[in-house]
Parts: sequence; structure tokens; C-alpha cells
Amino acid sequence: MNKLNRKVEYALIGLKHMRAKTPGELTSVKELSQTYGVPFEAASRVMQVLAQKGVLRSEQGAHGGYMIARDLARLSFHDLTEMLLGPVAVARCLDEEKDAGCEMRGTCNIISPVTTLNRRLLEFYKGLSVAELLEPRARQTPQAAPTLEQEVRTEL
Repeated sequence: MNKLNRKVEYALIGLKHMRAKTPGELTSVKELSQTYGVPFEAASRVMQVLAQKGVLRSEQGAHGGYMIARDLARLSFHDLTEMLLGPVAVARCLDEEKDAGCEMRGTCNIISPVTTLNRRLLEFYKGLSVAELLEPRARQTPQAAPTLEQEVRTEL
């Protein structure tokens, strides 16, 4: 099924960790690696890409690290994913940049539904901000959970 790529996972781990810090406080890749068990080299490459794309700001030196430089409410999950992985597509045949032709393209009877699925997923990814993703409770409206007494009455 549609699984998160490790690079995207490491980015989300790092961004969520940095959001919990005091603004201006730096986070090192070593800190992320030790705290969450993410591989140092892979996390380092992800943080470098996010810094190159302007999502993070990096400071070099012995006490250097990264901090969030962009409003995560204005960064879609789609944009984050494309920064790290390139164009997003649910099927290989839909990835136009890689020109990954499919041997069944001429006789395929599911190209239309797969294209629809891809379009709908991209719409969802584009409409979901990284801030929403990292703080899902902020988006939901609080509803009181029914008491046991109310549940029993409903069943009767």
C-alpha cells in the first residue's frame, strides 16, 4: 500500500522534535539519532536537503545544528515529500519525469482509475500541511466522549 518512505519519516521526526523546542534552539543530527534511533547518515542527508530547500536553517560549528526556518502550516505534505523524493505517484506508469514506461500501457484497463486515485491522493497531500500532520489534534473539533451510562441507554 502507500507507505511512507524512510526519508519522509526522518524529516517528520526531526521537524516534530524541533517544533517542541524553544524558538531559536538548535537540534543536531546526533541528538535526533540518539533520541529516536534514526540512522545518523540518513537523517543528516534529509536535514541537509531540508536546509537547502529553506525549510530548515543550519548553523555550522561545534554547537551547530538545525532549526525550523519556514512556517510548517504553509508547507504541504506533498511539497515536503517532493523535496525529499521527487515527483509523487501511486503507480510507476504515472511518473512522467522518470519516463518509467509500462509494458502493459497499451492494453491496461485500470489506467483511468489509477489516474483518478493518484489525482485524489495528490489533492489530499497538497491540502494537508506538515503542521496539521504533526499536531493532528489541533485540526479536530473536540467532542465529549459518551459516558458508559449514555452508551448503555443507546444500546437499550
